[in-house]
Amino acid sequence: MTDHLVGLGAVSLLAVMEQVYFSLQVVYARRKYSVTPPSTSGPPEFERLYRAQVNCTEYFPIFITLLWTSGLFFHPGVSTLCGLLYLYSRYRYFSGYCQSSRQRLAPLYFGAKVLWALIGFSSLGVLGSFSRLYAGVDLVDLASSCLIPHAPVDL
Repeated sequence: MTDHLVGLGAVSLLAVMEQVYFSLQVVYARRKYSVTPPSTSGPPEFERLYRAQVNCTEYFPIFITLLWTSGLFFHPGVSTLCGLLYLYSRYRYFSGYCQSSRQRLAPLYFGAKVLWALIGFSSLGVLGSFSRLYAGVDLVDLASSCLIPHAPVDL
């Protein structure tokens, strides 16, 4: 019954593990640069790493919500693929930001595009479900009947 959701579950677990990895990097950097909590200021290397982790954490609930909404209402496979692409972009963002604030930009823009795709898929999926449930109209059937030309019927 839930076989089609295994990809979404796997990406969710991978996303949590990625967040744990980012958090642990901050712990290690605090020790390395002698920055004790609750301070968030220190050498530029620490501050970049800390900001990268915080930025990734800020986007995490947005990502998880969109991943599951898109997966449940649009398509679990497409959503799983988008999720993997997003996690890769976040890893590249984190790694790049730790090196230099400019190196975060390309992965940041790519990740934003993936989020916008998930927003679009989620919106289409929810709209389709609403229209079927409350208006009795299947938008996929409606669109396919409008797009596929019908052969003339001989009487």
